[in-house]
This record gives sequence, structure tokens and C-alpha cells, in this order.
Amino acid sequence: MTREAAPKTTRAGAQQTGAVSDRDPTSEPSPVEIERWRALPKVELHLHLDTSVSYAVASQLEAGLTHERYLEEFQAPALVGSLSEFLRRALRQVGLLQTEEALRLLTADVIGQLAVDGHVYAELRFAPLLHTEGDLTAERAVEIVVEAAAQAGAEHSVDIGLILCTLRHFDAEQSMATVRLVELFHRRGVNVAFDLAGDEIAFPLDAHLPAFTFAREHGVPFTVHAGESGGPENVREVLDLLNPTRIGHGVRSMEEPALVDRLVAASVHLEICPSCNVQTEIVASYAEHPIDELVRRGVRLGISTDQRTVTPITLSAEYAKLHAAFGWSMAEFGRRNLDALDASFAPASVKARLRLLIEAAYR
Repeated sequence: MTREAAPKTTRAGAQQTGAVSDRDPTSEPSPVEIERWRALPKVELHLHLDTSVSYAVASQLEAGLTHERYLEEFQAPALVGSLSEFLRRALRQVGLLQTEEALRLLTADVIGQLAVDGHVYAELRFAPLLHTEGDLTAERAVEIVVEAAAQAGAEHSVDIGLILCTLRHFDAEQSMATVRLVELFHRRGVNVAFDLAGDEIAFPLDAHLPAFTFAREHGVPFTVHAGESGGPENVREVLDLLNPTRIGHGVRSMEEPALVDRLVAASVHLEICPSCNVQTEIVASYAEHPIDELVRRGVRLGISTDQRTVTPITLSAEYAKLHAAFGWSMAEFGRRNLDALDASFAPASVKARLRLLIEAAYR
């Protein structure tokens, strides 16, 4: 995949994107700004496949679905008020994804969008047990996504990894079924990992501990959501009990300075999704997002969107907003991509190849 030359940086290091870095970070970036960021190669680790159903796909799967109804039922408002209300939109999408046709359409569509947005590597996550309301088994759902991702990734020159999610409201048996699927496909040579997502306030970690024990014992890579809707105590809990190398979100770690120090000391990577955190009102505004402070404190982190429908944003738009809010230099965005690449579950050969591409683009 060829890339345009990266935008130039000033002597002070701030990127020239057609907008000064003190532009109001609450405003949406212009199409011109987004297009300039789109030219850069990007790594995204936290993207929920089954909540990234575009209107093009949804309208093929649900006859008579108007664009207006799609916006109302699939996308969340700019400030959604709670994670539970946010997740309600997610279930609306999952309901459409119960057939082989739907999963293939979705996977190809999302990877095509990522290619347009400049992605060179992405990890797509979904909960296979949620796609068994029709004739599909969970294993067949994974097979379909693996096949579709391999085909679309090769077509668009985007390297793809997959993450299979268990959910907080699942029981221990369902979590074990999910992690066993990861182990099965991992043995087949698929770049696949395990994750725990969902409402961390309403449902405790206990039921899922056996699945993470299985993951460690069988060499299954994993990440885990924590410190999103739940506070820093949830981050401490997963650090104490699971010892992860990666945490999805983790932004509320900033509420405890000692916890941030612990993340730095253990080189734990945070998968940060700024716009989603603002939308669910975990942080008060984009300008107040702790991502910049986390970077300055030395936390390893990468930038993601979380999903492309409930939170309607692309990674290029996220970069433009981060630049406007914090004046990050080209080098800073390069470091964020290299951090994400290092923390990814990609094979070493893929990491080595993409590292050269990213270093050249953000130099």
C-alpha cells in the first residue's frame, strides 16, 4: 500500500495540518484536516467489529431501514450519559449479524474503511457467542470472520488480527467457551487473542477468572477492558489478578497517581479511545481527556476509536482532534503508533515490516 508524504512539522514540532493546535478541540475537524491525517499509516488495537455496522451494510441486511432511523437506533448521541445506554445501540447492531452473509459483509466493509483511513494494522474484536441466534455456531462465526478478514486484508494490504470477547454478564461456562475458541484458532496459526468486555460496574470479574487462568496456561494472548466505566479500583483488580500486558481504556487510572506509576513500571499498554470516553461522559470534555497527561507520565498507549458506528469517528479524525487539543507533534503520533505496534498480538515478522513503514512516515 503506497502512502503520500507525511505532513511537515514546524521547528517546534507541531504538525502543519491546515489548523493551528489551539483550534477549539470541541469542534469537529474539517474534511481537509482529516484527509491530511489519512495519508499516514496507522495501527489500531481497540475496534469492536460487531458495533461498526455502516448504513451501507445495515440497509442490505434490514429491508426498509432508512438513514434517519439508522442514525437514531445505531449511533449514540454526542453525550450518551452512561455506558449502559451506549451498549443498547451495540445490541441493535448485533441483532443483524446472525448469518454468514452478514458477518462477511460486515468484515469486508470495515476493513475496506480502514484501508481508506490509512490503517496498516488493526485488531478487530467481537463476541462470537452473540452471533448464534440463527443457524451459526460460535466456532462457525469465528471461521467466517477469519476467512473474510484474510481475504479483505490481502485485498486492501491491511494486516488484521482478531480478538474474541467474552462479556462481563456472561457466566463462567460462556467465558471458558470463548477462550477455548481462541486457543483452537491460535493453534491453527490465526492471529487471535482473548478479551473481557462489557459493564464492569454491574458484573464482577470473578466468573471470568478460570478463563484467564486457561489463557495463561495455554499461551493464549489476552487483553482486558478496565477503568472505563469503572474506577481505578477496577484497573488495580485486573493488574493484581490477571497481570495483563494490555488494558482496554484504563483512562480512570489517572485518578490514582500511584496506579499510573504502576502501569509505567510494568510497561502495561493502554488502548485509549478518546472520543468514546467523552461520549460516555467518562471524561468531561475532549480538552480534559487524560491521554496527554498519561503520555507525559510515561504510560505506553495507543489511539483507537472503539467502534465506527456507536461512536461515529475515524482514526484520522481522532488524530486531528488530538492535535487540536494537545498540539502533539508528528513524532508523538509516531510514538503512539509504535507503542501500539509493539503491544499488538501481530507476528514478529509483521511488526518488523510495519515498524520500518511507520518510522519513515512519521520521521
